[in-house]
Amino acid sequence: MIRCLALFFALACSSFAADKPNIIFVLSDDLAQGDLGCYGQKLIKTPNLDRMAQEGTRYLQAYCGTSVCAPSRSSLMTGLHSGHCPIRANREIQPEGQKPLPEGTVTVAKILHDAGYATACCGKWGMGMFDTTGSPLKMGFDHFFGYNCQRHAHSYFPTYLWQDDQRMNLPGNTGKGVGQTYSQQLIAEAALKFVRVNKDKPFFLFYAITLPHGDHEIDDLGIYAKENWTPAQKAYAAQVTRLDSDVGHLLDLLKELKIDDNTLVMLSGDNGSSFNPESEMGRLFDQASNGLRGFKRGLYEGALRQASLARWPGQVPAGRVTDEPWAFWDFLPTAAELAGAAIPPECKTDGLSLVSFLKGGPAPKRDHFYWELHEAASLQAVRFGDWKAVRNGPETAIELYDLKADAGEKTNLAKDKPDLVAKAEALMKTSHTDHPDWPMVQKRAGKGKKKK
Repeated sequence: MIRCLALFFALACSSFAADKPNIIFVLSDDLAQGDLGCYGQKLIKTPNLDRMAQEGTRYLQAYCGTSVCAPSRSSLMTGLHSGHCPIRANREIQPEGQKPLPEGTVTVAKILHDAGYATACCGKWGMGMFDTTGSPLKMGFDHFFGYNCQRHAHSYFPTYLWQDDQRMNLPGNTGKGVGQTYSQQLIAEAALKFVRVNKDKPFFLFYAITLPHGDHEIDDLGIYAKENWTPAQKAYAAQVTRLDSDVGHLLDLLKELKIDDNTLVMLSGDNGSSFNPESEMGRLFDQASNGLRGFKRGLYEGALRQASLARWPGQVPAGRVTDEPWAFWDFLPTAAELAGAAIPPECKTDGLSLVSFLKGGPAPKRDHFYWELHEAASLQAVRFGDWKAVRNGPETAIELYDLKADAGEKTNLAKDKPDLVAKAEALMKTSHTDHPDWPMVQKRAGKGKKKK
């Protein structure tokens, strides 16, 4: 009798796990669409991600939360667009860390943790140090490994990383471009270990890889060592290829553990390209925005559209390419539906579930997409249908573009379409929630651009 009960409970647990797919979101720091072969890159080699695209779906209009690190990641985690999100710009805290998510914030990790998932963040967090309300360990994650602070993550040979809330020193590293230990090696090992340990139960891995964000440091230039390029160009290409190989190792592990068919893997960059098309990187790789206007810290399409892939054998259609749009704030309701979890009433998500879309159906219909950013000036953008409006400061005239005919946003139609400009202005007003931390200003006094 006891043996029969044990078997029953084992089968029940196995069925429970099978009903809840594993969820992995790979977030690359500053990856651009044009960096990947499957999006047209010719010089940088990305065979694993190109294969992931062939085995899954490639998205041409996947939008980030906004175009710098912390607010984009906050949108992904909270299901809120940047008109409501508690973090709407990079804001530094000394000596280490960024402005934290406030106490009580509902995150994807919290929802999945409460639904029985093991949860981990490996890579870069940047939404609150461990002694603040925004610590990843207070936001639903069982485990953390990597960098918490964005400034700290500029070094790929840091003097220390964080394991949960404990500082892990790395003897021999200088933090200045040289050392014995390349940080991504340890982060990759931590991510794979988490998957191995939790293979028999549902898990959520937020794999927030710092590659290929600057500083452009790499432990091995590999196939690019003999190219007639600048040192920075070689390092950048090697960083992207290292990202590719580490995602390949993750996909191989899922197959080895025989959990491939029960694991959704999504991949995206956290904002558009870092590079002006006329820059050192942009000129060589022709990838600054993959034919789109703008780059990081702006709100044109080149700053917002991401390289984005999804793979889930038997569920996500293989070889599909779609130009239907979705955005980071859709991830929270998507993960909740996959886990069979209710979204708490205090979580007023702006997102819509993508489960049907991921599985081959149409994208969810919505009234509009909205973005804002509070770095130098307060920027706003809104997309409704195929119309896109951008305002580069509250005292600046609204620009209007027809994305269907003009994805590169070259022709401003605002003077010809005053009714659509009025609609865009109304949407910008209703989508923005006033907050004393995020006043709408034409120029932020005393603040210039900083590397993030």
